[in-house]
Amino acid sequence: MNSQDKLVLVTGATGYVGNRLVPRLLEAGFKVRACSRSIDKLRSKTWATHPHVELVAADFLDLTSVLNATKDCSYAYYLVHSMNSSTKDFADADRQAALNMVKAAEDCKLEQIIYLGGLGENDDKMSKHLRSRAEVASLLQSGTIPVTVLRAAMIIGSGSVSFEILRYLVERLPIMITPRWVTTPNQPIAIRNVLNYLIGCLGNQETYNDIFDIGGDEILTYKDLMMTYAREAGLPKRKIISVPVFTPRLSSLWIHLVTPVPAYLARPLAEGLKTPVVCKDFRIKKIIPQELWNCETAIKAALNKTQHYQVESHWTDAGLVKHPEWVGSDEPHWAGGTVYNESRRLVLEGQPGDVWKPLVRLGGTTGWYYGDWLWRLRGLMDRLVGGVGLRRGRRHPYELAPGDALDFWRVLVVKPDERLVLVAEMKLPGQAVLEFRLKKLDDHRTEVLQIARFLPTGLLGILYWYAVSPLHEFVFNGMLKGIAEASGQKIIEGPSAV
Repeated sequence: MNSQDKLVLVTGATGYVGNRLVPRLLEAGFKVRACSRSIDKLRSKTWATHPHVELVAADFLDLTSVLNATKDCSYAYYLVHSMNSSTKDFADADRQAALNMVKAAEDCKLEQIIYLGGLGENDDKMSKHLRSRAEVASLLQSGTIPVTVLRAAMIIGSGSVSFEILRYLVERLPIMITPRWVTTPNQPIAIRNVLNYLIGCLGNQETYNDIFDIGGDEILTYKDLMMTYAREAGLPKRKIISVPVFTPRLSSLWIHLVTPVPAYLARPLAEGLKTPVVCKDFRIKKIIPQELWNCETAIKAALNKTQHYQVESHWTDAGLVKHPEWVGSDEPHWAGGTVYNESRRLVLEGQPGDVWKPLVRLGGTTGWYYGDWLWRLRGLMDRLVGGVGLRRGRRHPYELAPGDALDFWRVLVVKPDERLVLVAEMKLPGQAVLEFRLKKLDDHRTEVLQIARFLPTGLLGILYWYAVSPLHEFVFNGMLKGIAEASGQKIIEGPSAV
């Protein structure tokens, strides 16, 4: 296969696996069309300006959109998954997306589809999540285009949802009363090995129209993994007590409250933990030979990258960045409803770059510069009602890109030294946006404009706005003063309401 002449479609290119796969395909000499629902998220990736990459936005529930993304491609990686907070029935959405992929693949005459699914025997005891993964594989194989299916269990890598659940549980709980699923056998695999298998299958006719199990060489229980993590992280040995009373619902609530993983994601994952996920077929090891990392090595590497802020992709990267239609409006009223608006202005000595440095560090370990206990309380309230809370933190201490998670916000716009826009992802009776604008007034002064906007949903949304508005004067004014202090610049004027 002449890699220079073939265009490879990577769907889900801003997700955990896709974001790592694209640069490795480019390094191998392939031309890549990176596909995601958000063009802004694609543009923010480090590989977005590579001369051999094309960017395309596509919604896989829309056949026309899928046909456009697939046109002129020779191969496609199918890494689409609909398990997110905005999808009511992820299995139904995944089903429709897979059928659209089949139609588009046949229309565009693809040479191969490569799909990364999940391990587990297909029976009535399987969780909805694992059944959906198996169904997608079956639907992709129902077409006329050759399909390669790779089935993996737990993927260990910095930022993977499985690794983050493991990390937070072990680090936060020296004594754990756990469900029986901690004794379920599974066969983890390092993310580097997953990527090697994905690339090794590309154009490899030995893998056409076949299903392969991929995993490391060790079969461990989740309890074994917890103990291994504790050792590699230099933590005291954890006490783990398994009891039979934990239902999948209780397990998901437990994961939701202790880790950054929200309930909508924790529930289907917890249901799948009771299913043994081990490899039954080992042919892939001969077709694509490679050194398989054991769990100790994989955990050590993931820990090292996490501690040094070198996480290449993160589970929070997945999902659509919602762009409210009213965000760009400066008017207090909008055709779709009333938008409540509170603006504050601060003038500092110095240049916009001086202010941008502390501004772009908002959230995470830095906090919000004022009233952090109030932010933590709001985050706790959000977790208790099933929201994402503050614990997601942020990918990097001082780098932000569109689509990044930032505590219970999502980054919408990043224009260094000019503008930062955050969209709220906490549970709210409406939509909320927090915006910062920096403007150079002259060689010695910079204006900071902070704008809080809220589009309420019904009477409850209106009541919510008026209930929290009195707090804004203290919290937002305090935040602006804190940013000024962190910048080391003198306040000339404000903060004051605009």
